[in-house]
Amino acid sequence: MKQIITLILLTLTINSFSQIKQDTAKKLEEVVIRPYFSTQPLLRATGAVALLNKAALDQQPNSSLVSAMNTIAGVRMEERSPGSYRLSIRGSLLRSPFGVRNVKIYFDEFPLTDAGGNTYLNALDLSAIGNIQLLKGPQSSIYGANSGGVVLIAPNTIETDSTKITFNLTGGSFGLFHENLNLSKRWKNYSFSFNQSYQRSDGYRDHSGMDRKYFQLHQKWAYSAKANLTALLFYSDLQYETPGGLTAAEYELNPRLSRPAAGAIRSAAEQQAGIYSKTSYAGITNSWQINKQFKHVVSVFTSYTDFKNPFLTNYEHRKESTFGIRTYVEYFKKTEDISWRFNLGLEASKTHSNIDNSDNNYGTPANLQASDKLNAATNFSYAHLNVDIFRKLFVELSASANLYHFSYKRLAPVLIPEKNKNFELQFMPRAALSYLLTKNLSLRGSVSRGYSPPTLAEIRASDNVININLQPESGWNYETGIRYQTANKRITLDLNGFYYHLKNAIVRRLNENATEYFINAGGTKQLGLETSISAILIKPNTTTIIRALSINTAYTLSHFKFDHYLDRTIDLSGKDLTGVPKNVIVTSIDLQLPKRFYIFLQYNYTAKLPLTDANTAYASAYHLVQSKIGWKELRIANTQVEIFAGADNLLNQKYSLGNDLNAAGGRYFNAAATRSFYGGLNVHF
Repeated sequence: MKQIITLILLTLTINSFSQIKQDTAKKLEEVVIRPYFSTQPLLRATGAVALLNKAALDQQPNSSLVSAMNTIAGVRMEERSPGSYRLSIRGSLLRSPFGVRNVKIYFDEFPLTDAGGNTYLNALDLSAIGNIQLLKGPQSSIYGANSGGVVLIAPNTIETDSTKITFNLTGGSFGLFHENLNLSKRWKNYSFSFNQSYQRSDGYRDHSGMDRKYFQLHQKWAYSAKANLTALLFYSDLQYETPGGLTAAEYELNPRLSRPAAGAIRSAAEQQAGIYSKTSYAGITNSWQINKQFKHVVSVFTSYTDFKNPFLTNYEHRKESTFGIRTYVEYFKKTEDISWRFNLGLEASKTHSNIDNSDNNYGTPANLQASDKLNAATNFSYAHLNVDIFRKLFVELSASANLYHFSYKRLAPVLIPEKNKNFELQFMPRAALSYLLTKNLSLRGSVSRGYSPPTLAEIRASDNVININLQPESGWNYETGIRYQTANKRITLDLNGFYYHLKNAIVRRLNENATEYFINAGGTKQLGLETSISAILIKPNTTTIIRALSINTAYTLSHFKFDHYLDRTIDLSGKDLTGVPKNVIVTSIDLQLPKRFYIFLQYNYTAKLPLTDANTAYASAYHLVQSKIGWKELRIANTQVEIFAGADNLLNQKYSLGNDLNAAGGRYFNAAATRSFYGGLNVHF
């Protein structure tokens, strides 16, 4: 069945492409990205870069990032229950029982990833995001320690001199409610955007409710002709219940159950298992164009998170504060045939964590188990050179020197004086180039080194043991690819192949009482192929019944294997990498009709994936179909209103969107919602 559906979709896509006439009279806009300091056409990018613009985000449900992120080849985003994000780029989620690790994330000019290696991506509301760029593969040479890639998130701002007020209401199945208000104003030299959001859901499963309040303010002031100041502030109050994993038998009997009691371990509902996270973030950036050649940018940022996690076996309370700086200088020179840009900078941040673990007495902290103070510091300097020769050959050379350090002090149950752990200086190079064979076809290649030290949550996991022996994971990544677009830019093709050899892989293990710890278990050999094809079958027009029609397809092939990998005394070398499906295909169709009616359809096929390192258990393959219809030209009292309705999992598939890998007792499964619906309206003043 899966092969037939995949073949039909690919055939339809290819046949549709072949029917497009090469109309070069009216060219569509060039896709422009900004992955490394300066803007450039996507066609000439030296790396595997993907863009989710505002239009692409608006096509998706506004309650979650998951379906939008999963349209990108090589990216897998999961949501075990509403609000519980996990993200991987070209890899596995072996390190991430929840959250985001070994991927570096920036929000505007500011690192959202703290010095301890953790990223509270689920703190953000989708309505506050303008666009997302994803840089796949190691990017440590510019963005610091990561072994998977980098995500660059731009806030939702206003671009023209005007005033804009938008209001959104969405409601749907399983108690979904999402409200958002955005107020934006721009004058000649000043702009601000205020965003307020509230979202809640009862969840599909028992004990899987979610509630988030979000406020964001973005300001930009051009205080002179050559300088501007940008400020970003947000506050997020997120709480969600964690229903826990089910065994295969429980999953088959009733997938809506939360984890039941077993032996001496109480149920997830009895222990009121969940996450309660309040995050405040602030950052300021000053950009100064000193003259035509020199530019200086400096950013300072700080954050504070109050994090509580009542779990089955303990109650964890973390108070985390981060402060950091990122700065660089740029020199740019352009001649008739050659232009080059050189950047030199540094990023430094420090995160202080107070962590207490207590017995969990039905959702209330009881007897203290352990209390620790930890500090993590990450510092790296970087240099980046790009040279554009004859507007054909584009060369990028970059490198960084990375230092990572943490200290710890145990306060209870027995006082242990402060101790320090310094990791060796790591040199992280990247060399890449792209070459325009024709105006519409480019070739590219790159080699880079990935490096990711253990996070504080891995050094001090829920077993309350500080693991000073845990080492960073690192490896070399080699890739090559082609990009093609027709002269009228109606067809684009991006094909990328890579090989990544990772050593000292950090993986999660569980004790018999379900508390976790992390070890270095060997390495992985990751061979992959990523393909993205998009076509505008009917250009935007006002003369035909179908005003516009476009189709996008992304295909991911992942041949990922363990290498010199030991699970205690068992050699698992050659086994498939846990949690990674071999094949994923996502196809979306956007249809525009008269009166600004629209229809959006999306299909996602994900192959089966191993749930254990030994490949003894698998999650089944699944086919997801979602749709959205709407009308953007409704006017009420001279106010523009958009109404929309959508459906998810139209085939009513039974699947788990976020499995617990290597789970104790075979509790792998977190059932995703069955067929569900939503609807709402957007009001534009």
